[in-house]
Order: sequence, then C-alpha cells, then structure tokens
Amino acid sequence: MGNHLKMADKQRIQALLELGWSYRRIQRETGVRRETVAMYDPRRDSKAAKVPTGSASACEPYRGIIGAAIEQGLSAQRIWQDLQEDYCFRHGYDSVKRFVRTVKRRRPEVADVMEHPPGAEAQVDFTQGPPTLDPGTGRWRRPWIFRMVLSCCRHSYEEPLWRQDRMSSIRAHEHAFLDFGGVVRVVRLDNLKAGVTRACLYDPDVSEIYAAFAKHWGFVPLPSRPRHPQEQGINERGNSYVKSNALKGRRFDSLEDLDTFLKRWNRTIARVRIHGTTRKQVYSQFLEVEKPALKPLPEERFSLFEVGTRTVHPDGHVEVARAFYSVPDRLVGEEVRVHWDERLVRVYHQGECVGVYSRAPAGTFTTRDEHRPAHKPARQSAYETNLLAKAEHIGPRALSWARGAIEDRGVRAYRLLQGMVSLTRKHPRERVDWACGIALENRLFRYKPLRRLVEQAAARAPAPPPLIQSHDIIRDLSEYAKEVKI
Repeated sequence: MGNHLKMADKQRIQALLELGWSYRRIQRETGVRRETVAMYDPRRDSKAAKVPTGSASACEPYRGIIGAAIEQGLSAQRIWQDLQEDYCFRHGYDSVKRFVRTVKRRRPEVADVMEHPPGAEAQVDFTQGPPTLDPGTGRWRRPWIFRMVLSCCRHSYEEPLWRQDRMSSIRAHEHAFLDFGGVVRVVRLDNLKAGVTRACLYDPDVSEIYAAFAKHWGFVPLPSRPRHPQEQGINERGNSYVKSNALKGRRFDSLEDLDTFLKRWNRTIARVRIHGTTRKQVYSQFLEVEKPALKPLPEERFSLFEVGTRTVHPDGHVEVARAFYSVPDRLVGEEVRVHWDERLVRVYHQGECVGVYSRAPAGTFTTRDEHRPAHKPARQSAYETNLLAKAEHIGPRALSWARGAIEDRGVRAYRLLQGMVSLTRKHPRERVDWACGIALENRLFRYKPLRRLVEQAAARAPAPPPLIQSHDIIRDLSEYAKEVKI
C-alpha cells in the first residue's frame, strides 16, 4: 500500500487514532506502515515541529498516554521507548523525563501532627557512636548509643553499648526508666533485634523475653512500621542532634569515658536547652508536666531469662543446659517452650505452665512421680543395670571401666557405655575388653580415647594367614572338568 491512502482507509485510520490506538497496533490491524499512519495523525504537526522556548511540551498531546503509563509504574525511559515504538515520537528522552516529572508533581498532602500526652510514649533507637578505644582488642571501634526519648517533653537518656544484644538492650531500658523515675505507657521501637523477632508492616512479632520485660515494667511495646521513619521522628531528629552537638569530631579512650561525657552533656546542655518545637526548656517541662504522669517503678528489677523450644524425649524429660527435667507423660514427642534463668526452669505447652523446677546441675535428672505413668515408674536404675550387664558380657575389665565411668560422670556416662558396647560390632569382645583395661588404668572415661585404643589394637593384630592354594586333600580344578556328565 502506498503512502497516499484512499479516503476510506484514511477515515478508518483517523477513527482508530481517535480511539487512542497506537501506531503499532494500527499497522498490525490494517497493514499500513506506522510512518504512513503518522502522516494522518492530527497531533502530528504539534509534535513534529520544534518546540520553541516557553511553548507547550512536545509530550502534551500524549498526556493521557503518559499519565496511564505512570499509573502502571513505568519509568520515564520506558515511556520514551514506547512513544518511539508506538507513536513514532521523534523528540529526545529529556523532554519525556521533564514532562513525567511535571505530571508526577502533585499538591503536597497535609501531614498529620502526632500529639503525645505526658507519660504516654517514649521512643527507643540506636545510633552509631564516635571512635572509641576497645581495651579488648586495642583498636578503635564505633559503639552503639542507646537512646530513649520521652515524646512529650523530649527529655532523653543516652547509654553507649558495644553490642545491641538482648541483655544489654534490656538493661539500658531499665537504666532509662530509673533515670526518669517512672515508666511510660507505650515504648515505640524501631524494630530492635532485642525486641522484635520479625518486622512486619501489619503484624510484627515481639520476642517472648521483651514481652515479659514489658509486662514486668508495665508498658506496651509498639514496633514502628518498616520504612515509616516518621513514626520515629522525635528520636530520628534527636539522634542527629546528639551526633552534631555532642559527638561530632570527638574520640574517647574507653566506653566509660564516653558514658561519662554523655551524662554530663545531657545534664549541662541537652536538658537545659529550649526545644525548637515545644518552645520550652526540656528539663523543666519534664519535671512539671511529664514526670508526674509517669507510672511508678516496679519493686524489683526484671530477671533476665533465656527461651528455647524442646521436644520431649521418649523418657518424658526435656534437656536444658545439659540437665533433664520431667514433664507429664502425655507430652512425649510434643514440642514445649522452656524459659530458664540462673535459678528456675519453667516449661510451657500451648501457653500453659506444666512444670517449674529449681536449676539442677548438668547431667542430673529431676523427675516428678506425677509425671510418670502409673504402670511405668522411673527406670534409671534398671537402665543402668542393663548397661552394666552388657559390659560384663564383654569382659571383666569392661565392667570395671563402666562402673568407673558411672562413678566419674554420673548419668552422662550412659551414652558413653552405649558407645563402648557399639564397638563390639566391628571388633572382638576381647579387644574391647583389653582397651577398657588400659583406659581404666589411665582414668580415661571418654569415648574417643577408648575407640582409639581399640583401633590401635586392631592395627597391631597379626594379619590372618594366606589361603592355601594347593594341598593333598584339595582336588585340582581340572579334575572337576573330567567328571562324567549324566
């Protein structure tokens, strides 16, 4: 088809252009080349002419198309490429980029003002500190600065820490509350690792330990939403203030020196300043308005504990720090949550506490009669008797070594005895019995030394005699071939 079309074809193309079809689509449907279609586009004159300074953009005829592409999230580069392909756009990428920037520019929305009543909220965050000498390594490191800011009066507490681990963070919370002389109702966290186990826009998970800590001190933990720094705006601006006013350009010879400096800076500068937002002195506002609204401190400090998930062993016990504690026999094979500290061990199943115990030494069993089924009393002594019987079957030295292991290691020796018995699967009993005698003389009650002794004895054992290939009582193979076939 030539460049000059019949009237019917021309009208059909113009109608399709009015429907917003691209040049490429019209070419596919009608067979008319895009360059020819462009000749009959009423917008062609405005976009083909060079746009003088101050006139409308060459992209103006395509405002609707560009706006739809922006709504789809397409970049200016992609929009320019599509205009070239679909509409034979002859202008440069910069013109499209400027136009896209103009279309995207919207009227600013009115921001909400977050009001904070006295005693209602504190914001917690960490910021990186100045170079500080680490006595452990002799090198300069940048510690973390823990900050808690009262949202109403902007009074703050700062404490330097080498790590953001759970214990350090929780103790810093306590020091802040003690410094304030009270507790706020809500603590907003910037997804601290010590407090938030899973950051989520709608349903973040707070760690069990931090939740228990919050309950003990009487506040509600509120993690900030990811990628919403405005929710931590008070602390974000406060961190910048600390860096620029207190720490910029400084070095400290120890973490203690940095802590001393921060407390003096807070006392002499930060708390006596007139805050730019409240237009009031920070500390006087704290004493007059905020502190009376804080909740009282608890009588005791929070007892830190550790948590973990355990599967109940077939013997009805769970292991915590190498000691064993019984649970109801109905929970065998089930998963339970365990909380433990220096004094107590607590076992929970589906939120219900099923056992509280005093911490026991490693290698010991704490068994309650009510946790065992009536027809199966505790069988530790029977199990030990069975292991000793297997050792006696190996030999007298193995039995003496097994008794010495139990005396030396207690119940932890049971698995050791199982390992000794397992050696008889690859080695003769006499060899294992000999190795047990050597191990007993040297008071070696470990599996690896015992296995090494057995393997050394095996290496020194004489090789078996070679098989005899010929003998008077052995018939020659050729004789078998002479046998008569029946």
